[in-house]
Amino acid sequence: MDRFFSELDRYLFGVGRHYQIYEKMGAHPCTYEGKKGVHFAVWAPHAKAVSLVCDRNGWNPEGNAMINVADSGVFECFIPEMGENELYKYAILTQKDEWIYKADPYAFSSEFRPGNASVTANIEKFPWTDKEWMKSRKKTNWEESPMAIYEVHIGSWKREGNPERNGFISYQKAGRDLAEYCNYMGYTHVELMGIAEHPFDGSWGYQVTGYFAPTSRHGSPKDFMEMVDILHNAGIGVILDWVPAHFPKDAHGLADFDGEACYEHPDSRLGEHPDWGTKIFNYGKTEVENFLIGNALYWYDMYHIDGLRVDAVASMLYLDYGRKDGQWLPNRFGGNGNLEAIEFFKHLNSLIRKREDGAIIIAEESTAWPDITKAPEDGGLGFHFKWNMGWMHDFLSYMEENPLYRCYHHNKMTFGMSYAYSEKFILVLSHDEVVHLKRSMIEKMPGTDEERFKNLKAGYFFMLGHAGKKLLFMGQDFGQYSEWSEARSIDWYLLEQEENRSLHNFLRDLLHLYQEYPAFYEADYEYEGFSWVNADDSSRSIYSFIRNCKNHMGKDKKVGKGIETEKGAFTSGKTKRKESLLFVVNMTGVDRDNYWVGLPKTKKVKLLLTEEGLVKEDKYFPVVKGECDGRDYHIAYPLKGYGIALFSFIEEEEDRVANAKPCPDKKSELKKGENEKEEKEQQGELVAKNSRTA
Repeated sequence: MDRFFSELDRYLFGVGRHYQIYEKMGAHPCTYEGKKGVHFAVWAPHAKAVSLVCDRNGWNPEGNAMINVADSGVFECFIPEMGENELYKYAILTQKDEWIYKADPYAFSSEFRPGNASVTANIEKFPWTDKEWMKSRKKTNWEESPMAIYEVHIGSWKREGNPERNGFISYQKAGRDLAEYCNYMGYTHVELMGIAEHPFDGSWGYQVTGYFAPTSRHGSPKDFMEMVDILHNAGIGVILDWVPAHFPKDAHGLADFDGEACYEHPDSRLGEHPDWGTKIFNYGKTEVENFLIGNALYWYDMYHIDGLRVDAVASMLYLDYGRKDGQWLPNRFGGNGNLEAIEFFKHLNSLIRKREDGAIIIAEESTAWPDITKAPEDGGLGFHFKWNMGWMHDFLSYMEENPLYRCYHHNKMTFGMSYAYSEKFILVLSHDEVVHLKRSMIEKMPGTDEERFKNLKAGYFFMLGHAGKKLLFMGQDFGQYSEWSEARSIDWYLLEQEENRSLHNFLRDLLHLYQEYPAFYEADYEYEGFSWVNADDSSRSIYSFIRNCKNHMGKDKKVGKGIETEKGAFTSGKTKRKESLLFVVNMTGVDRDNYWVGLPKTKKVKLLLTEEGLVKEDKYFPVVKGECDGRDYHIAYPLKGYGIALFSFIEEEEDRVANAKPCPDKKSELKKGENEKEEKEQQGELVAKNSRTA
């Protein structure tokens, strides 16, 4: 037969540049010599022989022998009359003359667990209807666009009475329900956990055996395509968790694929994770690099995925990750950096950047490795965004403190801005923080139930206002009490309880404001985008800061449309004022009836949001002359215990005061009465009207 896997294919695969390798490897329904059937190809360089085993030949390794193409280690065969949805594996004869049975590394579909065979599937010619989304995405600068990501594990987001599928909902239902929920709440993207096929539910999808197969728990490959299509038509982006850091040792998987180390390094000091009990990819082997890069591009090309979030990047970058002295090998320069993994990332991310189609790639990297989001040509790794793990740990540590003692930990909430511009950060409160006895978000909060919800509102407000894109895990937005479990649905019934519903509504209001006001997101990575008003009011544990649009001193103008679809858009494109936003948040339960906040020169500020939710009527506070927070102007606001306040305003000109005196009410509580009298004289009845608790 004419080789399906040609000489050019062999060359490109051998040098690690066959970027559509999934079009040749694996199972492909086709017609050969006038006969319909399926072509198979697999890479097994150490194998003595390889056979295709399936129901048709009784799983007999002598039934359908495969040909070693030009002794390349790539074996192929054509099985006539074979069609879609048929189970198969590869029987591989090792150098020890033992037959082992492996699932197809390039399979497009897999058997429903606990079965582990591969399944033939045709993923061509899906009728996509997301043309407008893809067209608009290409024009989008995500650094200047809203990104409020909803991290979701479909298998435990919702369950239904489906005993044949253990209660797993279909991809289509997940798509419809997620689209409705995200638009209702104000999320712009979903980040999906556990999509690539994995045998063990408890791994959450981080021990992958089918890198090219959407898990069969929720349906077929085309069912997953339909889910993405539904979300795109609703204006919701789709990000996938992607796991190139390691793979499990399951007998049917990639480990010792042809009887020897094939995808992993043969030396356990380089090829195994001692803590996780998993194998590490050999990034220096071109065929392995090609497998991973081809897999990443496959999700972008075949499934219209908008982004990949790369798991456990630090474990790939450091040769001594999770190892003691003597358990790791240094690189050729004597260091602990994994040079092959570094080059792998630069290669992959260069390809993604060159696409210029709006697709992104995100690093979950837990150390201070430099230049994660700098372009490869400038010496960086080339990711578009990086999870801010340092901010997350500081934030949670602070929020768990007794409010009486938060004054001693004030800098934990301000420290993040000292390095906020070193990378393109995403602020995350992910699934990892609500498992393994770490407690749920609401259970982390101190105090009574009422105080916990107030604390969490204040924390989310601080997070949404802080520079950087945003991510929340499912269940966090309504205050789920229990830790997350992959084995059951999150506790939707809690929305029937007043406090949970109040938190849910508050966050919904905040997320919609986030999309509505460009000051929240447009200059996340520009110095002009964020400025502290008062970062040092530690004695009261109050923070105040300003967020600005790009070029915020200019006149009102039309904001870019962002992603628009027939059914909606997360950036509406209507004319919006280039207003700045003032954030004030009180992290203790003490009311501050007349709290002064310094401002640049502006006539008035409009109150948009309090701890009670949206302020539906127009409510303005006049800005008066009076030194405060290093500025010539200020407002006075009745800030409740655990209260928050969001104001919009238009800055007239920069008007800071050098060496200004502290605000009178911040210098001494004894001045409070005098300040109130002065305020009333200047502001008249309006101050008296608005001095009530918001």
